[in-house]
Amino acid sequence: MGGNHALVFGATGIQGWAVVNQILEGYPSANAFDKVTALTNRPITEKMLWPESKKLEVVSGINLLTDKGQDGLEEEMKERIPDVESVTHMFFFAYIFNEDPPKEITINIQLLERAVNASQHLAKELKFVLLPTGTKAYGVQCLDQFPFADKLPLSEDLPRIPEPWQSQNFYYNMCDWLETESKGKSWTWCEIRPDMIVGFVPNNNVYCLAQVLATYLACYREMEGEGAECAFPGTETSWKNLSNDSSQDIIARFSIHCALNPDTCGQGQAFNVADHSTPTTWSQKWPVLCEFFGLKGTPPPSGGSGPAPGQYLSDHLQDWKKLEQQHGLATGRVGNDRSLGIFQFFIMTLLSFDRQLDLSKMHKAWNSGGGKAEEIDIQGAWWTAFKRFREAKIIP
Repeated sequence: MGGNHALVFGATGIQGWAVVNQILEGYPSANAFDKVTALTNRPITEKMLWPESKKLEVVSGINLLTDKGQDGLEEEMKERIPDVESVTHMFFFAYIFNEDPPKEITINIQLLERAVNASQHLAKELKFVLLPTGTKAYGVQCLDQFPFADKLPLSEDLPRIPEPWQSQNFYYNMCDWLETESKGKSWTWCEIRPDMIVGFVPNNNVYCLAQVLATYLACYREMEGEGAECAFPGTETSWKNLSNDSSQDIIARFSIHCALNPDTCGQGQAFNVADHSTPTTWSQKWPVLCEFFGLKGTPPPSGGSGPAPGQYLSDHLQDWKKLEQQHGLATGRVGNDRSLGIFQFFIMTLLSFDRQLDLSKMHKAWNSGGGKAEEIDIQGAWWTAFKRFREAKIIP
């Protein structure tokens, strides 16, 4: 298996960071990859927490949407990425949000097309492309019109969601493009579908719930004191709904397994990816999260919600800045447009219905090709993320 070279687009995001980290930590073996190239949009100034390794090459500032077009992008990648011709496995975690669905589709399809085309043109030994999507493929964004409420647990063989949501979901466009592009090629691909991702990011990320809750609960502990009760910031309904968290380490390890086992995991297959085959509720998770910070997690008040994390942090912004100075913390994680509470409200309040996943396909695939399916509990997933934020000096 020696000679493998992983190219990770979006390497500072929740999933991209973890894939780089797991390869450098030697998953599934120390010699599985000879090299990993981490591509980042912005220059790295934060503590990455990646193990030091001669295998790692970090390249920042490559713009997939460059005005120089496909040829210009490929020329830049050839010039700036050492040994780009030796890339064998591509992990695509790049994403640009746009509130207008047609524009979001156009932008993200172009990102994928340019990344894949550049990779296959420059690296003739390319073997695998990994594409992350998510449970929006099952229509969780439809909220009270969730189309598969009677088809639980959600399995990969369900049809695409109905209109008008289907044509607004760029996941389908990406998969269709890869299906067409991969025909007759030497490389294959698969799609992974995590639900709510639990993990660490070195920089601000609007979609990182663990960062929002880590800063909120750390601030709450400082303001309210050790042992204080902290009410769940959702509703009595969302407190009880079933789902499966997807921790970044489980996602990364299974993604790497898929990439190294194209015969069993390729051909455009989709895989649900989550921590444990038994779904959990916020009533089980919230006390565990709060315990890490020395707090007592309690249910939401009758007919209402606990303090909104984003608003609480905004109200205590000056107190947080004092904590940053007192503990030598990284600045800029609270009180900016990259630390909004909108995503937290969506996950913890609006997703007030059961949406548990069937993980049988994932576990079967992971147990093939010399792999072994793994699971992780609530504490293992969330406390690992919180410890990483602490190690990176993002929380005290």
